[in-house]
Amino acid sequence: MSGSNHINKVAIVGATGSVGKHIVNELLKGGKHEVTALTRGEAEIPKGVKVAKISGTQEKLIEAAAAANVPFVLPNEWGVETAHAALGADILMGPHAAAAKKRVEELGKSSWIAVTTGFWYSHSLAGPECYGFDLKNKTVTFFDEGTVKINNITWERTGEAVTKLLSLPIESEDGGLALSDYKNKHVYVSSWLLSQKDVFKQVLRVSGTKESDWTIKYEPAVERYEEAKRRLFSGDHSAFARLLYTRTFYNNGDGDFESRHGLDNDKLGLAKETQESLDAQTKHAFDLSASGYKY
Repeated sequence: MSGSNHINKVAIVGATGSVGKHIVNELLKGGKHEVTALTRGEAEIPKGVKVAKISGTQEKLIEAAAAANVPFVLPNEWGVETAHAALGADILMGPHAAAAKKRVEELGKSSWIAVTTGFWYSHSLAGPECYGFDLKNKTVTFFDEGTVKINNITWERTGEAVTKLLSLPIESEDGGLALSDYKNKHVYVSSWLLSQKDVFKQVLRVSGTKESDWTIKYEPAVERYEEAKRRLFSGDHSAFARLLYTRTFYNNGDGDFESRHGLDNDKLGLAKETQESLDAQTKHAFDLSASGYKY
């Protein structure tokens, strides 16, 4: 919802989830928005956040937003650029994402803004089926040569980016950046552009280990993807993470939206990530892995 030339009310689905809680924290920290958590259950909601009970799919929520004349909808499209080439179809997320955006446009009351971030770094490093690292057992599987770079982000940076975006004026003031500049468009934000080999250097740095301490394997990305696809289509839903990440690491640039479009980091006023931040996120991945964290 908006008032004057700024958004002042924000409703969030998944306010206590992995990324949702960071968006909520940053919105509350900014102090410019009234935040409402749209929830189906009895999740513990942070102080200062209103609660509205809901039950429905993303399409139903989009329709409800249109009925309420909500000006902007940020659909559930975090991660890779599902609208790029064959990537969205191959990871099975593209058609659903496209349908959500199309529905927003059909209803004609709201505009969508898709925040494209790349994968969440610590979360992905902690999961053996994601970046190919089994931190507990000191094993890494490189897809092809492990040198393909893709965009990565932190949960915290995602929350900060959404807050900066929603704090923009709706229409331009004095020729500056405005929320309306992103109507029915993507916002591209990222923390780092990294390959598996880049991540491995970081893992060795933070853990104080040597390459010889690790079991290193190599696997053709196409074969790994096709094997995961066969498993998934046979009913093994645990194969989805392997399918998603392996396909994004194909040696065709699909996972590198930064080189295709540039980033909106500077436009939004996001500070550059530091080596200390990357160290901390890598350490967090080790902590997640040790705790038994699952994708």
